[in-house]
Amino acid sequence: MSAAPAPAPMPAALPYAMPSRLSQFYALTKPRVVQLIVFCAFIGMVLAVPGLPTGPQWAHMALACLGIWLVAGAAAAFNCLVEQGIDAKMKRTAWRPTAKGELSNTQTLAFSAALCLAGSVLLYVWINPLTMWLTFATFVGYAVVYTVILKPLTPQNIVIGGASGAMPPVLGWSSMTGDVGPEALILFLIIFLWTPPHFWALALYRVEDYRKSGLPMLPVTHGNEFTRLQVFLYTLILFAGCLMPFVYGMSSWIYLAAAVVLGVGFCAYGYALWRDYSDALARKTFRFSLIHLSALFAALLVDHYVF
Repeated sequence: MSAAPAPAPMPAALPYAMPSRLSQFYALTKPRVVQLIVFCAFIGMVLAVPGLPTGPQWAHMALACLGIWLVAGAAAAFNCLVEQGIDAKMKRTAWRPTAKGELSNTQTLAFSAALCLAGSVLLYVWINPLTMWLTFATFVGYAVVYTVILKPLTPQNIVIGGASGAMPPVLGWSSMTGDVGPEALILFLIIFLWTPPHFWALALYRVEDYRKSGLPMLPVTHGNEFTRLQVFLYTLILFAGCLMPFVYGMSSWIYLAAAVVLGVGFCAYGYALWRDYSDALARKTFRFSLIHLSALFAALLVDHYVF
């Protein structure tokens, strides 16, 4: 008797190929980071509108958020492309599709360009040219100036490059008003001052990853103790900066109370980290920094509608 013919290959895997590829592209956009960016931009939009927004204003905000999300996602994808070799050496980022070689350079670059183009056109046509150009400048600042130039060059990369990360509320404000007011610059200042202690807390407990990658992060170039002191000092400066919305008159005691409580909490973490370091404490400080910024902007939102 002849042997039974070999079974034909099962095509069942095909339906799963597309979702897997889509999830890989989606991962390039760094969803959690972009969500925080869009949230901060949304706060800028809401604060720029006196009183409760109308229906058309809500629709305008939704379009602006989508445009900012697209360009921010494009910048994140470009960052993954440039840093794929570095990402592959770090536990925190080794899972990224570019680091694992699951997406080619051409695919990643085309994806980034498509998102940037779509977001820029949306902002220019349906929002206003100023917001489009500010958003595109933020893309260049993060994807090129920070990722390509500053990050591998200087331990002050986070401080200088933080200007790009602090832009979302400015983008939100300009999308509703067509200009950049002092209120938007105060929100910019808060995020700009928040960025160094946030990222240096992360770098402290991920220092070996950064050392292997060759990036000149502050704990690598100046040591653990110096970085801890810088984190604490920046939390003090940030505390003062977070009082600016109340001092300028754009918020009331509700925001002030939240800013004081959150600021004292961040300063306490910074002081504890400086005096008695542990990786676990650095991790808690990093996580609290995320709570600090989100809760601070949420307090601004609540204050805006109550008063």
